Amino acid sequence: MVTTVLPVEMRGVSISKGRKSLLGPIDLTLGTSGFTILLGPNGAGKTTLLKALHGLERLDTGTITWSASDTVARTKQAYVFQSPVMLRRSVRANLAYPLSILSYPKDRMDHAIETWAERIGLTDALHRPATRLSGGEKQKLALARALIRDPEILFLDEPCSNLDGRSVKDIEALLQAAHRNGTRIVMATHDLGQARRLATEILFLFNGRIHEEGPAPQTFDAPLTSEFKSFLNGDILV
Repeated sequence: MVTTVLPVEMRGVSISKGRKSLLGPIDLTLGTSGFTILLGPNGAGKTTLLKALHGLERLDTGTITWSASDTVARTKQAYVFQSPVMLRRSVRANLAYPLSILSYPKDRMDHAIETWAERIGLTDALHRPATRLSGGEKQKLALARALIRDPEILFLDEPCSNLDGRSVKDIEALLQAAHRNGTRIVMATHDLGQARRLATEILFLFNGRIHEEGPAPQTFDAPLTSEFKSFLNGDILV
């Protein structure tokens, strides 16, 4: 029987740094499927929420409960940062790293590496140092490295910021394919156009709290809160 880690529940979660509240209190359930887009102005708590779910932030209050043990949950999720983090190794070694942790046999590992290198257009660059890639190539490699082990849930923090249109289009295609193949995606973005293209559901954060959530079309077409209406209009929220 395949163990699933979803849904995951946050109950009463809050995080602060010093005297400043960064997040919460948050109550949230992420179901077994969907492409959730986190929206909100700078400082709204989007990155903190993603990091909390991924176990990169210490909670001040509350709990995060997966549908499997925390140990199993860690093996079935991945995270892509806004600025791609490259191992100081070759493109091939970057793709191999997550598979080696999971003790993939060599033939299976080689096949996965070659498949993903082709998907991101880096077949001819497998032996090139990853640090010498362009910004778009690095982000596509970071995404492939996250997806190569077929995570059940993927977290992404502004993965397309500062990238050209071609790179954004390529990354969105990879994400849409992953979603179609069953990966649960939770992603922060400032790009409303991207949110409309990708989201099945929207979470709007402001001042560390969820102000609005719901299916993407309805939430965009009929926002319920004045804050989200103002955000969609491009107003400055304070």
